[in-house]
Amino acid sequence: MVLRRSIYKSPAQLRAMVEPGLITAAALDAVRALVAPGVTTGELDAAASALITSRGAVSNFQMVRGYRHTICASVNEQVVHGIPGDRVLEPGDILSIDAGAQYKGWNGDSAFSVVLPDAARPEVVAERQRLSDVTEGSLWAGIAAMASARHIGEIGTAVQGYIDASGEGYGILREYVGHGIGRKMHESPSVFNYRVADPGPEVRPGLVLAIEPMVVIGDQATFIEDDDWTVSTLDGTAGSHWEHSVAVHDGGIWVLTAADGGAAGLAPFGVTPTPIG
Repeated sequence: MVLRRSIYKSPAQLRAMVEPGLITAAALDAVRALVAPGVTTGELDAAASALITSRGAVSNFQMVRGYRHTICASVNEQVVHGIPGDRVLEPGDILSIDAGAQYKGWNGDSAFSVVLPDAARPEVVAERQRLSDVTEGSLWAGIAAMASARHIGEIGTAVQGYIDASGEGYGILREYVGHGIGRKMHESPSVFNYRVADPGPEVRPGLVLAIEPMVVIGDQATFIEDDDWTVSTLDGTAGSHWEHSVAVHDGGIWVLTAADGGAAGLAPFGVTPTPIG
């Protein structure tokens, strides 16, 4: 007989997920502070590793079979799962950083994108910044929807609705989606970033999801590069990736991977997060 773990956590389990979320957020802050032209993605990886280790946690990315790095660093046409190394960041690059930490058996997972300044190519910077802004906005739209949704499918509807409303005609990756998170970094259920016919499981206290829209300027078709990890666009257009781990509890929702619980990001949507008691 196969026993399936419930997708809903107990109040005590939700409380145990607060610290790994904060450690993940701090690791991304450490990386963000170093992003600049001339810095290598390997240096960013080292900074995240040092922060996570200093907090008594471990990189959950390194627990994925065959992956030995702390972050994924995806540049320009690379949307997700880029391997950090000796690549040097250049002016005008759009960089997406994804990281996670496991602390006392519980996981956090989060990602952000940033566009490096380039005075010589303001139009490229503006185009990529718009992409990042819309992607981040769609993430917060999805999180805001989670606060009142009855089923998980409403999250994807909100994400796609925000992206479509931008009028930019962006592509949304279909093959890569968000997920549940808890004892493992990747758990059921899948969290789609687009409308689906199936409403999905109920949104109720105990649910913890990693919502992560992956959006591209052009067509959503991708391929995996020769390193067997990096996901890049077929048409060579730039991509952006934003992610947060979010918990539903008796008092409302709380963004585990944001130091303020998501207050700033949710404010434009009229949603106020409530700390987990």
